[in-house]
Amino acid sequence: MTTVRILNAEEARAAVSDLGEVLSDCIHGGASLGFMLPFSPADATPYWTEVAESVERGATILAVAEVEGRIVGTVQVGLASKPNQPHRGDLMKLLVHRSARGLGLSRLLMEAVEVEAARRGRSLLVLDTATGSDAERIYPRFGWERVGVIPNYAMWPQGGFCGTTLFYKRLA
Repeated sequence: MTTVRILNAEEARAAVSDLGEVLSDCIHGGASLGFMLPFSPADATPYWTEVAESVERGATILAVAEVEGRIVGTVQVGLASKPNQPHRGDLMKLLVHRSARGLGLSRLLMEAVEVEAARRGRSLLVLDTATGSDAERIYPRFGWERVGVIPNYAMWPQGGFCGTTLFYKRLA
């Protein structure tokens, strides 16, 4: 049984531990997500607590994918707050636990946050992802347009520079 849902702030706070497990697993799988190794699920607690606070402020959309009641995937949209960008959102941290890959959860998560972002008045989403990563290859399949690459933008969790590839998608 697979479920994808948008979390409110209370649900986000209750999911901090499970979300930490997903984030830690993805980092240990080599994903460049802003954190370096070593990284444990407990190390993710401050990050996910901050995300829950952002959900409460209405600044972030947080979706999760559950398989048999266990959170195994997540994605966020940060809602731009600048007066000249009320139509835009930033897609962040599309994560699927390695044990749940191949089930189509990325597509389901993306569809859920795109619908919710449009419902909240967003017509344009942008994202960046590590160049050469598995993630970079999936976004075009979901209708995202590649813009270009910035070299040496960030680091892999084990060290060493990686570029970032920028994408956008119009929702309306």
